[in-house]
Amino acid sequence: MLAVPQRSRGEVATACWQALGTTVVVCITAEQALAEARVLVEAELDAIDRACSRFRADSELELVNASAGRFMVVGPLLLEALDAALRAAWLTDGAVDPTLGEALVLGGYSRDWSELTHPPARVTAESDADRRSGPPAAAPIVRARRASGWRLIEIGHDPPGVRIPAGVRLDLGATAKALAADRAAAAVHAAIGEGVLVSLGGDIATAGPPVPGGWGVHVTDDHRAGPDAPGQTIAITSGALATSSTTVRRWLKGTRVMHHILDPSTGEPVRPVWRTASVAASSCVDANIASTAALVQGRPALRWLSELRLPSRLVSVSGEVHVIAGWPPDPGSNDR
Repeated sequence: MLAVPQRSRGEVATACWQALGTTVVVCITAEQALAEARVLVEAELDAIDRACSRFRADSELELVNASAGRFMVVGPLLLEALDAALRAAWLTDGAVDPTLGEALVLGGYSRDWSELTHPPARVTAESDADRRSGPPAAAPIVRARRASGWRLIEIGHDPPGVRIPAGVRLDLGATAKALAADRAAAAVHAAIGEGVLVSLGGDIATAGPPVPGGWGVHVTDDHRAGPDAPGQTIAITSGALATSSTTVRRWLKGTRVMHHILDPSTGEPVRPVWRTASVAASSCVDANIASTAALVQGRPALRWLSELRLPSRLVSVSGEVHVIAGWPPDPGSNDR
């Protein structure tokens, strides 16, 4: 994941709090504007929660999920989020699939992250058995057989709405949080005119002029970690960064340690090839699409990201680091 290192806090005004089951960080280049920036970001987070949350029965998304087979008129924010999710599926040939909601529920991810039973710290990293053979065979997920996939979702714009096939449950987790980061950064810059960085659980978007030398970001497995955690500190002057990981957002289903990156072909957690995938792009949505797809693709992601010319840093489960397409090398690592 990605975290703003401590050294940046002396150069900019920073606020940090918890929302949407994750850590929110806002940095702005004018201290007197921090309170207003936080209000603007909180408004965007509340809006995305009401539109796209899978964990509140009154969200627009859950109303759509409960009405599978029928056309549902939706608001502009959910429509924007659905367009982003289907674009992600199209760009990745289904590797990032918004119709995995039922598989996530059956796998135990049926309520907010803070309410799940989390594994002890000693098993949050991939074990030797994981590295050799992937997720253990014991206590398998009950697979969710979808009647049809993302290609059969119907989006309308006049009137704005959506129809999902019966048997499908949408989950927009791979794109909605990144969309919120993009929207929040843009809203702050438009209203205040200052440079801003917004991080939602490590999904980072920027807008406006950066601090001198660029925004300092520490790239590591866990966005909650400090600047001394294993990883790499870089600087960005524009655009966005996202990191997807199989080591942080984990929970217990029975005795099995689960994670939230699913293979659409099986409905089960992806077999571990990469521990984390970090990608830089012009928007946080695009960065998150690419980083999530990289975990699903495994080794082929190296070529895929290189061909797309997306600066990326992939860390294998054994700790081997690969940097691609102009991502800066870290002299202190085993970068390849």
